[in-house]
Amino acid sequence: MTIALTGATGQLGRLTVDALLSRGTPAGEVVAVGRSPEKLAALAGATGVTTRTAAYGEADALREALAGVETLLLISSSEVGQRVEQHRSVIEAAEAVGVSRLVYTSAPRATTTSLVLAPDHKATEELLAASALTTAVLRNNWYTEGYRPQLEQAAATGELVTGAGDGRVASASRRDFAEALAVAATDRGVDGRVLELGGDHAWDPAELADVFGRLLGREVRLRQVGRAEHEQLLQAAGLDAGTAWFVAQIDADIAVGALGEVTGDLSGLIGRPTTPLLEGLAAARG
Repeated sequence: MTIALTGATGQLGRLTVDALLSRGTPAGEVVAVGRSPEKLAALAGATGVTTRTAAYGEADALREALAGVETLLLISSSEVGQRVEQHRSVIEAAEAVGVSRLVYTSAPRATTTSLVLAPDHKATEELLAASALTTAVLRNNWYTEGYRPQLEQAAATGELVTGAGDGRVASASRRDFAEALAVAATDRGVDGRVLELGGDHAWDPAELADVFGRLLGREVRLRQVGRAEHEQLLQAAGLDAGTAWFVAQIDADIAVGALGEVTGDLSGLIGRPTTPLLEGLAAARG
């Protein structure tokens, strides 16, 4: 069985290649698809997997890249605003060359949530539902490693600044989510399902500040700010207005519970507990 994955040289993609190989998938049955020939060459050299060059929106290249593939792991594009059409190109290419299964990385409660990131994922899930493909949807919660910038900021300032209120986040490590993708690649039991993947524990900002302090060996104060002040602080730190709005909105979404659900779907799929917050951040810091 040939398994392909898009975004193979990205952080989640690279870990997924490792997870596939560690779970016994032969390197010759893994097709790593990405847009950088140089990064793909390095990946092939390190792992022995087959590599094919295609960007998300390149229809012809995608059809060539997916020829002979049975199962496709569609790791979502990171280009907000362009994702739906990029994903459409991948789905249409997969259908055109006879891919039979597609596993997609979506967002928590994508069809019903107010989460600012969700609309692109909702639209993609609708495209998948209308396709002829057998699909599985893995709705990934937050990656613990995404909090490394705040950890480094806390190392410099002694503060964790947040607009998330008392909202909780059921994060897990990228390695956890990568292993889930690798399991779904060969487990037909996920076909037709939508799984809400996240950590076994949902932490709040106070706990995050405490974990930061334990990692840094110093007190980290929690500083809660309102939406307007949060945007101003983000812009003062160097973000443009649009990005500052977006980051502040994510915290606002967290404050109303958009990322706080604990389902057990991730640990159930990978057959072990998810990586605790402290361990995940320690690994991210290297």
